Formats: sequence, C-alpha cells, structure tokens
Amino acid sequence: MNLKPFISFSEYSLAELEEWKDNGGKVAGVYCIYAPTELIRAAGIAPVSLCGKKQAPIKEAERELPASLCPLIKSSYGYAVTDTCPFFGFSDIIIAETTCDGKKKMYELMEAIKPLHLMQLPHTQKGDAPFKYWLAGLHELEEFLVQHSGIEITEQALNAEIILQNKIRKELYELMILCADRRSPLTARDMLAVQESKSFSVNPENYLTKLQVLRSEMNEYLLRTDLEEKQGVRIMLTGCPVGKGSEKAITITEELGAHVVCMENCSGLKGLTLPVDETGDPYEAIARRYLQVPCSCMSPNPGRMDSIKDMVKTFEVDAIIDLTWLGCHTYNAESTVLRNFVEQELEIPFLHIETDYSESDIEQLRTRIEAFVELAE
Repeated sequence: MNLKPFISFSEYSLAELEEWKDNGGKVAGVYCIYAPTELIRAAGIAPVSLCGKKQAPIKEAERELPASLCPLIKSSYGYAVTDTCPFFGFSDIIIAETTCDGKKKMYELMEAIKPLHLMQLPHTQKGDAPFKYWLAGLHELEEFLVQHSGIEITEQALNAEIILQNKIRKELYELMILCADRRSPLTARDMLAVQESKSFSVNPENYLTKLQVLRSEMNEYLLRTDLEEKQGVRIMLTGCPVGKGSEKAITITEELGAHVVCMENCSGLKGLTLPVDETGDPYEAIARRYLQVPCSCMSPNPGRMDSIKDMVKTFEVDAIIDLTWLGCHTYNAESTVLRNFVEQELEIPFLHIETDYSESDIEQLRTRIEAFVELAE
C-alpha cells in the first residue's frame, strides 16, 4: 500500500500551492472544521489548514498571549508571528471562528498580520434562531470571499462542491473502517496522516482519487487468507485535535500494545458522517450541516454522545481515552459528561488525560495509559 502521498502530505500540498498561486489562485488559511469548504471553493479559493500542532513556536507566542492559553492557540499564533508556517505564508486571507474565547481574542491580534474574517458561531444548535444567525453569517463570509477572489459564487458551483465534498467524507469514513480492521497493517499514525492530509489538499479531486486507490489496495489486502488478527485493546481517542507533532498520546498507547482504531476528534472522524443535503437551497443545506458538528463549544452537545456511541459499535472499541489540551475549558468540562455516558451507558473503561505539546509529562502519561490498558484487557 502506497501511503507516501498521505504521510508526505506537506510536501505534496506545498507543491500544489505553488502551482496554484503561480496560476493566479487565491488561498484561504483555515484552523477549524466549521470553515465551510464548499463555500470557500465555490469562490475559487483553495482552503488549506494552518500549522498549530507543535511546541516550537509557543515561546514566541507567549510574548503576547497568556501562558495559560491552550497550546493549540499559542502554537497557531506563534507560527503566524514568526512566519515559520509555509501554509500561512501562502495564505491570502484567514478564515477564523469563535469556537472558544481564547481563539477569538487571539484572532484579534492575528488580523493585524493578514486579512481575516471571523465567523461568529452560535453557542447552541437548538431552535431556529441559531440557524438563522449562522446562515446570515455564511452570507457575510460569502461577501468576504468574493471581495478577495473577484469570483461570484453561483449555485451551480456550490452544488458541485457539495457533491464532491460529500464523496470525500463518505470515502474517507469507509476507508477508516477498513484501516481499523483487526488484520490491517496500518497504525493509528498512518490513519492520522490519511485523515489530516484531507485539509491540506489543494486539489480535492486528486485527494479523492488517492483515497479510492488506497481503499482498493486495502480491500485487496484483506482478501488474503494468511493474515493474523492484531491482539490488544482497541482504543478510541476523543477530545481535542491532534496532528503531526502533537500525537504523543497515540504513540505511547501503541507502544504499550494497544491500538487506536479511531479518532473522534476534529482532526479525525468528527463530522464525516454529516453530509450536506444535495437537494434544495445549497446555502441552507451548508448552514444546517456545519451547525450540526458536535463540538464542545456547543451547549448542549448531545450529537457528540450519539456519534461516539455509533463509533464504538462500528469500530469495535474496547475503551476510550479522552484527551484535553491544558487550557481547553470546553472539552475539559465536557469530559465529566462524557465519562458518565461512556461508563454508565456504553459500559466500557474511560480515561481522561490533560496535557500540552511538551514532552515533560511523557513518562507520567505512559504510566497512566499503561495502567488503563491493563485494566481494559
């Protein structure tokens, strides 16, 4: 199986970005899965994720930001002010979102660096008022996109992007199920690379083709009769997003003989089973789909429990590790609700870990995760 296009996604993406920019294309840097990919692409702009998952730039960020903020915020800002994220360098505009108080205040500083549009999220998914508010916000984003691209968004272009992104979500989710097969040779870090590369893909059609090729290779591989099933506890990772540079919990868990078979977080499977309705008004369909994303910034957030319940069954999960970055108050507080749900309704073991991007607590984490894996066996 050829994983190089996914594992080396940064190299491929940078090459695509350079060609895109040479041809006059515009680029939008995004930080969150609330950024509506369909709307951005329909404006002729390529959305690409920005760096924010490594420890290195945090020290520089703390010159302006409180040390108590979560590492994701500080790393994101650190990369921006030091100009050490090539994806930020390629970006003409930034699409931001109010998923937490720390991020929205950080964005006030970041907008001094590049043109930035801040999407104002409602705080609940209940009722008609949040939907109307969010839909109006998407039209405000549309005006910002058109202003910077010079390309008017048509319903035809929007519908085409909706169909394409729905195909990608479906293909990626079904591929992840295959990758989590007990006979699969792939590790959680392989799966993370496949999932993370989605948001760095300048040409989504090419990404979809790569997914289809890998899925075909996986199907063919699993037809073999000489494969042995992996032994060990099957873990779901939930909570805050992880990525290349912040995957220490995944690494430790797999070094201890357990297997992280799915990641519920927004750098993993969150939202992949939520297609955009391909009938009716495309703006309303996009608004309804993105408002359903089960993030802890929403109160209440029952969709997250429903999603986790489905994933536990689909991926045959034995236990759950819930990861919260230090300073992420919404996920930290929601962990109590999640623990009660997992232990009482799903009746499987649950571990909450709170950490940051540094390596200072690796041995402590190893001790806790090792004890948890032994308990779950």
